[in-house]
Amino acid sequence: MAIVNYTLEHGAKPTNEQIEEIKNAAKMPIVYDEGSPEFTEEQYAEFSAIARKQREERKRKVVALRLLPATFEKAKKLGKGYTAILSRMIDLCIDDKELLQKCL
Repeated sequence: MAIVNYTLEHGAKPTNEQIEEIKNAAKMPIVYDEGSPEFTEEQYAEFSAIARKQREERKRKVVALRLLPATFEKAKKLGKGYTAILSRMIDLCIDDKELLQKCL
């Protein structure tokens, strides 16, 4: 049995041959070996706890800001995702002592 790896360009559709190969692979049993044994319930629980903690650490907090109308309009002109851009700007500013000092 050979391992086949396909990479599709974004938006590309798989060929009929690729679809057939995926369907056949889905029917095959999963075979574990000594190098990658099946996880135990304890390992799943540990990984789950780690994943929950990491998700919580990455979770962004929701805040309300009061912006000048002109500043808000400039931010909106940045287009879709402007709030994420504002968030990154704050992240950069808060870590830049010189820039932060100018804002105080």
